[in-house]
Amino acid sequence: MSRKRIGINASFLRKLGTGVGQVTLNVLRNFDGEDTENEAVLFLEEESDLDVLNDFQTQVFLPLYKRDDLIRKILWEKFLLPKKAQNMGCEKFVSLYQCPTIFSKDMDHTMVVHDIIPKLFPEYLNNWRKKLYWSLTEKAIKDASRIVTISENTRKDLVRELNIEEEKIIVKNINIDEVYRRSIGEEEKKRILEKYNLEKGYVYSGGGMEKRKNLDSLIVAYKNLLEKNANIPPLVISGKLMPELAPLAIDVERLVDELGLEGKVRLLGFVPQEDLPVIYKSAILFVYPSLYEGFGMPVLEAMSQGVPVLASSASSIPEVGGDAVEYFDPENVQELQEKMENILNNQEERESLSERGLQRAKSFSWRGFVEELIK
Repeated sequence: MSRKRIGINASFLRKLGTGVGQVTLNVLRNFDGEDTENEAVLFLEEESDLDVLNDFQTQVFLPLYKRDDLIRKILWEKFLLPKKAQNMGCEKFVSLYQCPTIFSKDMDHTMVVHDIIPKLFPEYLNNWRKKLYWSLTEKAIKDASRIVTISENTRKDLVRELNIEEEKIIVKNINIDEVYRRSIGEEEKKRILEKYNLEKGYVYSGGGMEKRKNLDSLIVAYKNLLEKNANIPPLVISGKLMPELAPLAIDVERLVDELGLEGKVRLLGFVPQEDLPVIYKSAILFVYPSLYEGFGMPVLEAMSQGVPVLASSASSIPEVGGDAVEYFDPENVQELQEKMENILNNQEERESLSERGLQRAKSFSWRGFVEELIK
């Protein structure tokens, strides 16, 4: 029996600092190279020297227009990719993120949809290129043979907002990167804390500066708490203010200055992933106030490091945290302040959250996600 050839859009390997980049890498790491029924071909926009590619056949190509922007993405994903996959004899295709790729009817096409943020937050579509890209992506989501989505919340969004048939959608959670599963020695902890000039025992928040991440509410709640008790731990925030996101991002540095919190709120800027396990592990509490997530990876990362988690009750976040996380209404600054104060003052509660988080984090699996794609 001849092997079926499966095409995989792995273009985000060139952007490993993104969530989709991490999903792409970990799907390939867990793809069974000994599969006797299927042969996988990866389609890429750039050459890569990642070891994981040694197990795959690859096709690297670009349109004549080579600037890395949305125009190139449309040319590559909508026009070149389908043609290349069909010329390579692919019988099935997997898109590892929502994109404008549409095939002729004889191609079985599974698309992973992480979220539909541009549909829910149209302010993200603030120029014609973004509007065009999302319009083409919506059509492709509807055209796909089936959809694998990473949370029940995103499944509901797809049914409600895009009228996707429920039977076409499969829900399967993703997992964290393997960097969070390795053991960390005391010397490494010390080195990384010194690198960022940190001392163990701070309140930590990370995951982006976009307005939907709701960091302004956290900073205001922290200021109110500080006015009640000057001895509470410092607040540490990681993440980079991306100029291209303006006006969709919060200028956290300016807000900290306006509220007179210099010295109590530490802004780390971008932190590479290899440093994040220590940053999480050294916190007394992780707070995630986001208004909307397709999944909520930072919550799972924090739980895996045994840090107590206080998170927003919005969108998919409770799916990730289950009963291992304390929740608050992200629109209610007073509730956030009170719950932060309660956890900081209650060691027993922190220990309970830490243990429950460690146990829950073990229930997520890349292998299960990849097996669902292959099936």
